Amino acid sequence: MDVKWSVLPVAVTQLKARDGLSLAVEARGDPAAAPVLFAHGFGQSRYAWTRTAETLAKRGWRAVTFDARGHGDSGHVADGHYGLQQFVDDLLDVAQSLGQPPVLVGASMGGLLGLAAAGETRPDPFRALVLVDITPRWEAAGVERMLDFMRAHPHGFASLDEAAAEVAAYLPQQRRRKDRYELAQLLRRDAAGRLHWHWDPALLDSIAQEGERYQQRLLDAARNIDVPILLVAGGRSDVVSDTTIHEFLVAVPHAQCVTVPHATHTLAGDDNAAFTAAIGPFLRTLEVAGSPMPRTHAAGMRGLP
Repeated sequence: MDVKWSVLPVAVTQLKARDGLSLAVEARGDPAAAPVLFAHGFGQSRYAWTRTAETLAKRGWRAVTFDARGHGDSGHVADGHYGLQQFVDDLLDVAQSLGQPPVLVGASMGGLLGLAAAGETRPDPFRALVLVDITPRWEAAGVERMLDFMRAHPHGFASLDEAAAEVAAYLPQQRRRKDRYELAQLLRRDAAGRLHWHWDPALLDSIAQEGERYQQRLLDAARNIDVPILLVAGGRSDVVSDTTIHEFLVAVPHAQCVTVPHATHTLAGDDNAAFTAAIGPFLRTLEVAGSPMPRTHAAGMRGLP
């Protein structure tokens, strides 16, 4: 029997973005505890983080996940045009709503948004950053493979089993297959009964095509970040490489990097236990009494156009 895995109380709220669009935000753990904010990848939802968020909440963190605009239970842009700056602003607004700078854990798109927000916003919006298999520059072939999968089923699926088979074919390395409950959270049913991925197809016509032209700006933003940074790379990733990792570590010399050897770009889903273990030592350094919070800077916010 499929069961929900969450055992801690979960609070789900709706946060209004700057343009009035509604963002679904989910929190676990003590509201007074130090927050960890999770930002998912393109085409994912907050449910990508449930197991890690549950684990960290049990360890005393306040674990917060949210659906980016156009994804999951958050609103869709009426005209179908999504811009990178909208996503950055949303991330900053969710972070600010927590009352203190969170540790940001961002996968793929979520990590890129974190780089832009952290490198171009003062005072520092995050206490620290964990980048999950993403660097300011990336390997185009790996991203294109992901987009090909997202484009592959415009008419949806007839059943959960059909969708599960496609996911398994795309992600054969994942050690644990999603159960029916988990998979159902990633899909929505149309009027004809077909199942579609729970993200706005218009995203493929805007934000998916916009990212590459921001690579230099993201690298410049990364150079401005002075809070602790951990990059967790998949040893079998086709999105980051030795070249992109080296460039990032040169640009941000205080950053740390760990590799999960058997994992691909979908690192947290490939082996969630290994991913959670990989970030554990970094988070423990932030738990030490007297651990420094980010430096406060005077002045303003700079954003991507």
